[in-house]
Amino acid sequence: MKKIAILHTGGTVSSYYDDKKGGVSTKYTAKDILNLYPEIKHIAKIESRLIQNMWSQDTRFSHYNLLAKEVEKEVKNGAEGVIITHGTDFMHYTSSALAFILENCPIPVIITGSQRSSDRGSSDAKLNLICACQFIVNSNYQGVGICMHESTNDDACLILHPTKTRKFHTSRRDAFKVVNGKPIARVTSQGNVGFIGKHNKSEDKKLKLKLFDDKLKIGIVKVHPNMFAEELLFYKNYDGLVIEAPGLGNLPTTKLDKETIEHEKILDTLKTLAKKMPVVLAPQTIFGRLNLHVYSNQPIYQEIGLLGNHSDMTSETTFLKLAWLLSNYKKDEIPKLITKNFRDEISPRTSLDYLDYVYS
Repeated sequence: MKKIAILHTGGTVSSYYDDKKGGVSTKYTAKDILNLYPEIKHIAKIESRLIQNMWSQDTRFSHYNLLAKEVEKEVKNGAEGVIITHGTDFMHYTSSALAFILENCPIPVIITGSQRSSDRGSSDAKLNLICACQFIVNSNYQGVGICMHESTNDDACLILHPTKTRKFHTSRRDAFKVVNGKPIARVTSQGNVGFIGKHNKSEDKKLKLKLFDDKLKIGIVKVHPNMFAEELLFYKNYDGLVIEAPGLGNLPTTKLDKETIEHEKILDTLKTLAKKMPVVLAPQTIFGRLNLHVYSNQPIYQEIGLLGNHSDMTSETTFLKLAWLLSNYKKDEIPKLITKNFRDEISPRTSLDYLDYVYS
């Protein structure tokens, strides 16, 4: 039997309803979860331990480093796969962060959790955990992935791409979908694994950690009507800024009349910020990629140093990639590296066939 290490970080998967607190609380221990789902003991040799009991929205860069180091320990101890139980709200942030940190990861590192607490009859925890185990045992996958329900039924789970996945629904069991790409694989509780998208195998078996600088300050701004320059100036002392731009990458920077005088100030502020730090555009739309060569107001964005042209990364992945690059490379290398493909975070071409997996 393969040796799988389960690392627990809390979240709904380890929670139940607490009458005293009047809500769901993370209470189950690493041992409790093994007792709740004894089926996994028949799939693999399981070693389970608690890393930290916390809600996923409380994660910081230092937690990504901690998890990566714990994965490294398990690799050195001979684990043939690692499962990380995790809260769902920021699960896709963690998967992206670990994908960047764990270079040449020689084993599968599968992040899973549940939308509904383990004490509920409709909980998705059991199938997600079992499928994560079955995928590790019945595939040769290397690297980070997410394992969550394929549909609202208990038929199968999907292994989702670590840097191209987003949570699409607050409570549905099939809330996680891949953006601008396909799922990696489909897996059933019986151990049937069918690969859907490509998955790369590392030729270099030596795991390297490229950790985050947890002192970095990276901001995210969403472009919206009636913006003011001072919203952007708030980030003047940050190390980097991601701007969610609508459409193909448009910003309110054009003075059209007396009502849009503020837009001149916004453009000047962007010039100032781009001289001090990397300012990276990300699509505000969920699907598609940026193209700063379409509209007459766009060429100046690249002239003043805004980055991200032709990117189809989610804003979450853009945020983490920028932080990771600033943590591991020189600042003057960022303009070339931000759109370089490190972990398949950028699709080589725009295709629509992935929509079958989103709207199914």
